[in-house]
Amino acid sequence: MLSTLLIAVLVAAFTFEFINGFHDTANAIATTVYTRALPPRVAILMSAFMNFVGALMSEKVAMTIAHGLVDVQLELYVILAALLGAIIWDLFTWWLGIPSSSSHALIGSLIGATIVFSGGIQHIIWEGVLWKVVIPLFTSPVIGLLLGYLFMKLVFELFANWKPNKANGLFHKAQIASSMFMAYSHGNNDAQKTMGIITLALIGSGELAAGSGVPLWVKLFCAATMALGTSIGGQRIMKTVGGGVTKLEPVVGFVSETSSAIAIETMTAFGAPVSTTQVVTTAIMGAGSAKGAKKVRWGVAGSIVKAWFTTLPATMILGGLCAFIVGMFI
Repeated sequence: MLSTLLIAVLVAAFTFEFINGFHDTANAIATTVYTRALPPRVAILMSAFMNFVGALMSEKVAMTIAHGLVDVQLELYVILAALLGAIIWDLFTWWLGIPSSSSHALIGSLIGATIVFSGGIQHIIWEGVLWKVVIPLFTSPVIGLLLGYLFMKLVFELFANWKPNKANGLFHKAQIASSMFMAYSHGNNDAQKTMGIITLALIGSGELAAGSGVPLWVKLFCAATMALGTSIGGQRIMKTVGGGVTKLEPVVGFVSETSSAIAIETMTAFGAPVSTTQVVTTAIMGAGSAKGAKKVRWGVAGSIVKAWFTTLPATMILGGLCAFIVGMFI
């Protein structure tokens, strides 16, 4: 029978996954909605379905979270505290309409909670943090930016002789497929973080053997919870991602979504828990800048970038604080 504390961890984990769903919905569908390729409700439901499918496809990122960041068996209250820190940050940034990273919020909070629990930094696998978190933190947005820019330039060359109305009609339809690909990649990478943290909790409680993979029921619950959260939508962040960075047209939406999905799928193959938010935002910047640097609202882009670099240290502090407070009562 599951302990009360493990049940609390599972509730917190699924709450985080639900919030991740509506917090990051905008990443997959903002451009589709703002270019009117799909109505908001249809786009959200499509995204929810593809999130669900993507969440079931892999567990490499989950294994990074469960086994690649800390080398000490954490008590359940520490994992609970890590989830609470990530939830607080996600809700705070969602309220402000800032497209921050749920991925780095969870990882930062886990690191901070582990440091407080162990009384030092010796149980953090810093090599794993460097190669699976820090380096992808910087490289994945750059890849998104470059892919968006180069792909847009290629589209300009290929469709230079097309009439604008004909091109817009084509990319209006193509954008539906690209947003499905984007939603799939979001589920394939983002949903796995919660799978990993639940696996870590099950191992810590003795319900799973050390080194175990993700149980099927955990995959199904995480996939369904993210899909449910996605179906609620994320209108605040959608406004920033969809209309705040550059003027969106169907071709920009198609290019940015396709570029983002390729970058995210590449990182997922390496087990790197990247930020969907970062990649899609820089891909939009890249696609927009291919039309001219003045086409990008760099002030808005700058504020988003600041949120990226703030997330990891801020959530380390939040996770550590939550671990200290929860530990006082447990």
